[in-house]
Amino acid sequence: MTTDLSHEVEVVPAFYDIDPMEIVWHGHYVKYLEVARTALLGKFNYDYPRMRESGYGWPIVDMRLKYVRPAEFGQRLKVRAEIKEWENRLRIEYRITDALSGRKLTEASTIQVAVHMATREMQFVCPPVLWERLGVKP
Repeated sequence: MTTDLSHEVEVVPAFYDIDPMEIVWHGHYVKYLEVARTALLGKFNYDYPRMRESGYGWPIVDMRLKYVRPAEFGQRLKVRAEIKEWENRLRIEYRITDALSGRKLTEASTIQVAVHMATREMQFVCPPVLWERLGVKP
């Protein structure tokens, strides 16, 4: 049996997410990714407090977004996050779609690296705690 390394959340852009062109301002998509990433890591009981307790921080060192279609005020969005790499870095891919039609709006990815909090040293191999929480092997 393989572990499902994905999770999906629904978000609805609020009025304050809209720009003068009456679409979601591009910077707010980062917030939607964060909501999905937090829920995904919470699924494995490795949310931010658990990361801190394990002695590691996981800063994002790379983020990429590709906007396909704009999202609008009040539009129900599905944000799917899936862990694609966990050996040397934590790579998560995202897909934002319209909740009703399934039409793709945005694709994105983030890369996080483990940093030992006591020494502030970047780890070149993800710590075993990540593999244990995800239920995967290196």
